[in-house]
Amino acid sequence: MQKLKHIFYQSSLALSGACLVIMAGLILAQIAARYMGVVIPSSEDFAGWLLSATVFFGLAYTFNSGGHIRVTILLTRLGGKKRQLIEKFNLLAAIFISGYLAFYTLYTLYDSYSYDEVTDTYLVMPLYLVQSPMALGSLFLFIAILDNSYCALRGEKPSYMSNEESIGTGE
Repeated sequence: MQKLKHIFYQSSLALSGACLVIMAGLILAQIAARYMGVVIPSSEDFAGWLLSATVFFGLAYTFNSGGHIRVTILLTRLGGKKRQLIEKFNLLAAIFISGYLAFYTLYTLYDSYSYDEVTDTYLVMPLYLVQSPMALGSLFLFIAILDNSYCALRGEKPSYMSNEESIGTGE
């Protein structure tokens, strides 16, 4: 199971990184093309869509590795029982928020697909293709939060807490 979870989180990271590299390449190509007097149609649109994909694909990996902003100063000062209670409450709230986000991004994706909606840009594309990374990334985040919540409820240390020791020592 650990190997499957590792592959899941690394896939999230790889998708995010690939979108970032493609976006950078597209922007560099646009800069070079403009220098030669050529315009690449819809490059700004694709760069924006790739930026969104980079962010949403990276959410699950970042959460699991402890990279999201948390109030660790307060949490590290709390005692064992209080901290566990607050951590579990936060995870429960995160499950509902990320579940809501995942549900409605997937619902919007389905809606766009069923109504054959297209982008309103120079290059017309099916809107569901543009919305897919956001929906998939939101679903990845929801799964990551469920995974860490399951660990916390079993009394284990969630993966997102693994970097707290290095934060506290300043390393």
